[in-house]
Amino acid sequence: MKVKIIGAGLAGCEAAYALATRGVEVDLYEMKPHRRSPAHHNDNFAELVCSNSLKAARLDSAAGLLKEEMRRLGSVCMNAAEKTSVAAGGALAVDRDLFSGIITEVIKNHPKINVISEEVNEINPDEITIVCSGPLTDGKLAESIKKLTDNDSLSFFDAAAPIVTAESIDMNRVFCASRYERGGDDYINCPMNKAEYEAFYEALVSAERAPQKEFDVNGRVYEGCMPIEVMASRGADTMRFGPLKPVGLRDPSTGHRPWANLQLRRENADGTMFNLVGFQTNLKFGEQKRVFSMIPALHDAEFVRYGVMHRNSFINSPKLLNKDLSLKNNPNVYFAGQITGVEGYMESASSGILAGINVYRRLLGENPLSLPNYTMIGALVGYITDESVTNFQPMGANFGVLPPIEPHIRDKKERYAALSNRAILWYNQNI
Repeated sequence: MKVKIIGAGLAGCEAAYALATRGVEVDLYEMKPHRRSPAHHNDNFAELVCSNSLKAARLDSAAGLLKEEMRRLGSVCMNAAEKTSVAAGGALAVDRDLFSGIITEVIKNHPKINVISEEVNEINPDEITIVCSGPLTDGKLAESIKKLTDNDSLSFFDAAAPIVTAESIDMNRVFCASRYERGGDDYINCPMNKAEYEAFYEALVSAERAPQKEFDVNGRVYEGCMPIEVMASRGADTMRFGPLKPVGLRDPSTGHRPWANLQLRRENADGTMFNLVGFQTNLKFGEQKRVFSMIPALHDAEFVRYGVMHRNSFINSPKLLNKDLSLKNNPNVYFAGQITGVEGYMESASSGILAGINVYRRLLGENPLSLPNYTMIGALVGYITDESVTNFQPMGANFGVLPPIEPHIRDKKERYAALSNRAILWYNQNI
């Protein structure tokens, strides 16, 4: 039986390679060279668009652990990256043209992969298909996905708030409560007095914003999802009537309502990550770290995901996908790559490997590959398929998605090394 794969980005190439190396015939559909998305510049597969860096290489980093797990699973992208690496300090960076060129040749020359240069407009629910069409999916294919998922898909992701680790929040400067005592202690509240708020406001309105690409700009950005810096520019007290409103709250340490208050909302079921509520932003990453760390409770915050503002079509994976990356309402159709809500080059590629392996196992009548939640790939898949996640936002590799090690290791470097070693031990024993 042939498997259909839509899209020859990193995820699509990994899915095709995972299946082909296991003896399964693949029809890989890619709309290049007949049509390119606004982000793409050449006709190669697995094109790196924004950067040639694949992030940290060391094993005691989240990005490094992810890449090591991909090596263990037979990644075509990691093989190409190692052959085309360029000097980049502690990061793995590549010559992007050579990188995508090698992958293109491997995929096109594999006897089990049939490359079809054609745009796909419709998903056949009766065919085993892996959709890897990327974050700029549009047109008839987007409509087909909406139809297949009962229109519960393809959010237009304009501005998203940062996420911090729970352990990096200064719990001596917060209180847990919901407004007007509705809902229990659901939120972590980060109060600010008048002087702290005014200093934060001045830093925010003068902070440097990230440039937008032409295809990111649209009329809905500032209407449905206003960046916090744009809101602040409308007046010194605007945020105090918006996401920083203190009404309905009393700070137990003072007995009074704060001058301003940021609420943090649990991002995952384990409570290891928290979202800065209402802090959608387009500030540069360094500026986010500098300015948001001025909030007293976040003075030493560890940002596992910075806020971003760009065009990004992704499905509501927690509601739609099984852990094997197939649709709950149609197990013939799998999704992989950024369209699932994983964010980053290698994160997208890793989901393609997993989707390919699980389709192969399905064809053999075997159970899907279940990676434990203490591996990086397993944790990312667990996050995007966690039904308890509300306000779903894309996520890249970070140690905040992994369950903590007990007893707690205070030294960050030692803790990260232990988290990585725990994951690699599983691969040593099972792969």
